[in-house]
Amino acid sequence: MEQPIAWIDDIHMLTVNFDACALNVHEMNLPVVYWKDKDQSIPITGKQLVNDQTVHFFYEKELPLGETLFLQWKELEIPIYAGKIVRTPWFEKHYTAPDAQLGAICSKHSTTFTVWAPTATKVQVIINTTKYPMNRKEKGIWTITIPGDWHGYMYEFEVAVNGKVHQVIDPYAKSSLANTKSGVIVDFSRTFRKIENRPFKGNLQDAIIYELSVRDATINNDSGISNKGKFLGLTEKNTKTKNGYSTGLDYLIELGVTHVELLPINDFARVDELNPKMNYNWGYDPLLYQVPEGSYATCTNDPIKRIDECKRMIHAFHEVGIAIIIDVVFNHVFIKETIEETNFEKLVPGYYFRFHENGMLANSSGCGNDFASERIMARKFILDTVDFWLTEYKVDGFRFDLMGILDIDTMIEIRNRCLQEKTPIMLLGEGWDMPTPLSPEKKATMNNSHNLKGIRFFNDYFRDTLKGGLFNAFERGYANGYGTFFERLPALISGCCLEKFGNPVVSEPTQTVNYVECHDNHTLWDRLALTNNDEPAHIRKKMHQIATGITILAQGVPFIHGGQEWFRTKSGVENSYNAGDHINELNWLKREEELANIEYVKALIKLRKNYKHFRLQTKEDILWCLYILNTPPPIFGYILLGNEEDFVIYINPTNQKYQIHLPTSSRWQIMVSNQMEIYNERYFDGEFMEIHPFEFIVLLKPVII
Repeated sequence: MEQPIAWIDDIHMLTVNFDACALNVHEMNLPVVYWKDKDQSIPITGKQLVNDQTVHFFYEKELPLGETLFLQWKELEIPIYAGKIVRTPWFEKHYTAPDAQLGAICSKHSTTFTVWAPTATKVQVIINTTKYPMNRKEKGIWTITIPGDWHGYMYEFEVAVNGKVHQVIDPYAKSSLANTKSGVIVDFSRTFRKIENRPFKGNLQDAIIYELSVRDATINNDSGISNKGKFLGLTEKNTKTKNGYSTGLDYLIELGVTHVELLPINDFARVDELNPKMNYNWGYDPLLYQVPEGSYATCTNDPIKRIDECKRMIHAFHEVGIAIIIDVVFNHVFIKETIEETNFEKLVPGYYFRFHENGMLANSSGCGNDFASERIMARKFILDTVDFWLTEYKVDGFRFDLMGILDIDTMIEIRNRCLQEKTPIMLLGEGWDMPTPLSPEKKATMNNSHNLKGIRFFNDYFRDTLKGGLFNAFERGYANGYGTFFERLPALISGCCLEKFGNPVVSEPTQTVNYVECHDNHTLWDRLALTNNDEPAHIRKKMHQIATGITILAQGVPFIHGGQEWFRTKSGVENSYNAGDHINELNWLKREEELANIEYVKALIKLRKNYKHFRLQTKEDILWCLYILNTPPPIFGYILLGNEEDFVIYINPTNQKYQIHLPTSSRWQIMVSNQMEIYNERYFDGEFMEIHPFEFIVLLKPVII
């Protein structure tokens, strides 16, 4: 006969399932709750049959958590474990410790270990192989201070909970052995300390984001980089291709971007850190959130080196004036098969993940689980992790993967923490509305942007307008469809926030991140190969240039995918998260072949940085500055007014030449065109001009007072 289990599901209710037990629940008298090895008991006051196998038992007194309890019925002792109680408001009120400092806090003289495990009956810390019993404090906190210098030692917790004993890597671990075999104690006063101060001190609306993978950026054989696939690869100076063209960090300086957004650099699964060339992964399989990824270190077996080298990389970027945004994945944790494998579930079963009302585990992330950010200690873990990367690694921003799964209150607390920094911290994320069991008004989605001021959203409306809908691989948009969705262009170039141009996507122009490609899905070049395979390559390049031009100069913050400026291809692979280096690496020889387009993108970036017309901060400023010009559709034109100069931008997504009547007769300067080779002069006079097929052009006219 299999032993049934009694689950504490509410503060006055136990649930017992006798499905595998040869007992007649209809004949069952009321049992008694006993403390194991203690002379205490609590009577059961009533029962309710849910069905022929399941019974709810009710009691008046509150049962303590973290004690060894059982139900006595006839000769049977039924163990009592914490069940759904951990997801109740009562539990949040009585057993959470938001102010506790968790983890291993190390100095030369001692280390204090603190872990939250309120339902555990015993917790020990294991240093190397020696076990030290920890002391239970209030709110489910277990702690111990051990004298001695433990810097660099491996440690784990041994936790007895719900009838099982687990060895658990501390979620707050700051480093680890290779392939996450154990946490490692770190005294940060003995790690690399000289991280250059954050370089970006302006308004975040002035930012230009460039998305990059540590591995992709440095692994290519023609990169001229010595530390290929490593943090240190992005610290190297004067790296060049065989023909002398800049690569790596030097190239990014020349391009002119303000922020580099790195795909996940914290410890992740599915890459063998001891032999990283055998596997490839973007890193959206988080294991330890406060530990740098070992496959990016030059010596994975040295747990301090991965910290130092990650810090040196951030220092190198800061030193040349580039801010670093890190991609963080708080919406789910990596699992092989079940959440029981995770450190979170081993510590406090049932707490850190979302469940549907029927008890099924939520999985809107598509990765097997949804992290319950709305719960106090889950939120605390996210906030503590953000705080740690801000204080110890001096990062400049966070990109939140599937941010719509997180709750609004958590994101607001993150924003408030970031506002405490002296320099502006960039917060952006994917605000998609995912079917996680959280009420719609609580989700950190684009629909709730009015409650998330100071947080930016990837604008999929912008993306799909320019190149066609993501989920229809052959649909065309404005740039590649001869002007399809022409009517949406006013919304796009105005920041997608004005009711004047249709239903706003976000509440403020400071909330839209404009993009046409990122690490996900087809690159723009590969998308054009699908939608416009009947067009020659030189025409597709012009379409690409139109989409990129609109992205960089529209109101909001522009986002450029690494290699987009040289027509990056992934050989048609749409989801390349594990497709290998030959698909994902930045091809630095391609950088040599597309010098003209790189110069075009550099000119757009320079223009945006030099003139505030393209980075307005309020809806009022946009309404004053922006006017849509009367042009023959689908030619699109608009003017941006300024105190000293006005800009006129025209876009022709067709294969026909058009004559354009300019707003005034004046002397015009051609600032940027994707067909600059057509023009012998940078200036012309008059009130008419011709716009060429597939041309994106920016004109400047001085304001004469």
